[in-house]
Amino acid sequence: MSPLRATTFPEDAVRTRARIGAAAAFADSAEYGRALFGASPATGRADWLEDLRLVPPVFVPHRLAKLIELGREPTFGDVDLTTTIGGLRSPLPLYLSAFGSTRVASVDLGLAASRQAGTLGIPMVVGENVLRVNGYGRIEDEDAEGSMLARISAYADGVPDGVGGVVVQQSTEDADAEVWNMVYSDPSAHQLLESGRLAFELKVGQGAKPGLGGMTLLDPVSAARLADSFTMVPVGAGVAGIGSASNGSASNGSASIGSASNGSTGGGVAENDRTVLRCCSPGTFTEEILRQQIRLMRNNFPRARVWVKLPPARDVRAAAVVAWQAGADAVTVDGAEGGTGWAPTAFLEHVGLPLGECLRRIGTPEGCLLVSGRMWEGSRVAKSLALGASAAGLGRAALIAADADPACGVVNLVECLALELRMLLSALGKYGVAALSGEDVWSPDGVGQPW
Repeated sequence: MSPLRATTFPEDAVRTRARIGAAAAFADSAEYGRALFGASPATGRADWLEDLRLVPPVFVPHRLAKLIELGREPTFGDVDLTTTIGGLRSPLPLYLSAFGSTRVASVDLGLAASRQAGTLGIPMVVGENVLRVNGYGRIEDEDAEGSMLARISAYADGVPDGVGGVVVQQSTEDADAEVWNMVYSDPSAHQLLESGRLAFELKVGQGAKPGLGGMTLLDPVSAARLADSFTMVPVGAGVAGIGSASNGSASNGSASIGSASNGSTGGGVAENDRTVLRCCSPGTFTEEILRQQIRLMRNNFPRARVWVKLPPARDVRAAAVVAWQAGADAVTVDGAEGGTGWAPTAFLEHVGLPLGECLRRIGTPEGCLLVSGRMWEGSRVAKSLALGASAAGLGRAALIAADADPACGVVNLVECLALELRMLLSALGKYGVAALSGEDVWSPDGVGQPW
């Protein structure tokens, strides 16, 4: 049994899909003829997106048009899921979300997910801080398994021609390491660049901890190695001065934000643990700063696509509009349900807008809108597409699937999800991703109906 756990995510359901693929879109076949099936009772969730229902019509003009085109009655197998995601062609309205440099994705699972995303031909995002924590690596260096180029190589080795692409994410602190410059000029990324399948993503924030930068836990040796690049906060029990931040040049002797005494433990940290919390700056943005950042990206890397990742902030629409008008090829919105390798529990439970509310506030997008947050099955993706998104990102689901089956778990998961999407779109009388619209969903409270 793998040690990977995701207790706040439908882990068992994802593992089942990773093992048996499209068959998991249905109930257990062993129960056929022996059980009666129906919808689960309402649970009063606060997630507006989950409370929406997809509503097929009686009259289906799109189906009639498809019938005339095909010369026969169309089925769900005739649904075309190909789309363009931030300037990158994809056979499905899905992409692999950024995993960053957290331990769970640093080597085996990150590489397994990367390889399978390449096989599927869907775009892949390489998260922030991978270079500074795991190294840049050489694409032919088999020892640098956790490096940035190792992930890119694993993806590029299997991706079909003409589809997919690699999106390299950079945060404010990553700028000092010139991550984008290194990738843009590296011969190893030349084929992706020449084929128009390289993109750079500016990370403004993330769903799991909006307003905070990235966080990982390190042992003291690793923390000392990276102390000049990041803020370090000792969080192990029994550590003197726990909570005081330091990062070499930025250390200012600030007061401790917590304390430990009498061998007490907190937050699930083992007694006498010397764990250190590595923290990143969230960056400082105004409308003009964001606008200029995007313009610089377009000017400095004219052959790469430009993506911007936003947190589930109260002004998410205003930020998205600024990004689109400045020339971003895609804006990614990470809902508060989004996963993370590490975050304060207060943020996970109480900070940020749910993805459904982000979609409601954004309304009709002015450009390509990508979304992420608890994506693992077709109905949530279909609802997001109907509310204006162009594609959805797989994060935790992809890691769990890769953990369940490192060889083909992600492929099986996506095949099941794609089958569900085709059946759902066909039921709605539509045969392409772009045909979905607000008329295809119903809200029980009648609030925010987009038609």
